[in-house]
Amino acid sequence: MKNQHVVSAGILITVVLWMVIPQSAEEPDESATSTTSTIMAVPEGVSLGENPGDFIVRAARIDQQTYGKKIRVRGRTQAFRHVEVRAEQAGRIVSEPVMRGARVSEGDLLCEIAVDDRDSNLLEAKSRLEQAEFEYTASQDLQDRGLQSDVIVAQLKAALESSKAGVARAELALKRTKIVAPFDGIVETRSVELGDLLNAGTVCASVLDDSPMLLVGLVPEQDIGSLSIGARVTAELLTGQHITGTVNYLSRAAENVSRSYRIEVEVDSSFEDIRQGITAEIMVDSADIQAHLIPSSALTLDDSGLIGVKTIGANNTVEFNNVEIVGDNTSTMNPGIWVTGLNGTVNLITLGQEVVFPGQQVQSNFDWSR
Repeated sequence: MKNQHVVSAGILITVVLWMVIPQSAEEPDESATSTTSTIMAVPEGVSLGENPGDFIVRAARIDQQTYGKKIRVRGRTQAFRHVEVRAEQAGRIVSEPVMRGARVSEGDLLCEIAVDDRDSNLLEAKSRLEQAEFEYTASQDLQDRGLQSDVIVAQLKAALESSKAGVARAELALKRTKIVAPFDGIVETRSVELGDLLNAGTVCASVLDDSPMLLVGLVPEQDIGSLSIGARVTAELLTGQHITGTVNYLSRAAENVSRSYRIEVEVDSSFEDIRQGITAEIMVDSADIQAHLIPSSALTLDDSGLIGVKTIGANNTVEFNNVEIVGDNTSTMNPGIWVTGLNGTVNLITLGQEVVFPGQQVQSNFDWSR
């Protein structure tokens, strides 16, 4: 028991002495064990700093450039004109109408109506004209000799003119038995067959003029003022085809519902075999503006939720700048987005913009940005 008491007393004395007597071990040098964290700004592509405690943000020097602003319009392809060719005379179809999909030229036969008695009517009208000319000539001879009154001469002249009109009507009726294409194009629909009976006004066929083809769409009212006739246009069809053209029409009145303005673009003649009604994304050249091309990853939000970017000012202070996205660059060599709201050349923070705040100081000599 004595040994246990001695051991217990020894442990108690040791604990008390350890708690009371100051530590003799050497205190660590805080300056040696801790490091001061700083924020370093380095250019893209440069290796990180040697101090692992440093916060690193990457920046790039972005110059202001002239950017041709484009207005994006959703539209579709449309033929230059598409008309239904109708019969002007009643009659039976006596020849095979033109096939659908056939390309025709102006004046080509589409449908032919039976002549019936129209040629006889023309012969009769010509005979009446011959008689009227003879009677009028004779009356003039008698008038010169004072043997015919002016009233009779005037009546015979009116009969002569009526006969001429009758011949013209008969010729026109005979001509209208052949229904022809009004312009060069493609026969889109064929409404009659051989032997069908047509009434005046019945559709024979429809002809679509696809040269040139048009792109049509609606431009919002806030963008219509920046467009002009003759502006160049690029478009991508839903089929994947890329085409170009020129603005040839801007409406002066907005649609009542959408408050948008109709735009028509004439597609360049080098693009052929474009079908009507294909959805297209149209990019119309607008006014040239000063903008910056930045990587989309550089965008951030401020406390109010406004979109912008963070830059490093001349005094090495982080600054937040609100920007407006006005376009994008899909080039694989230099992708990015075009923004306005920055002035001149800026040192843009491209990586680490979320760990710094406006007014914070960063360390950089900016030799790489000059």
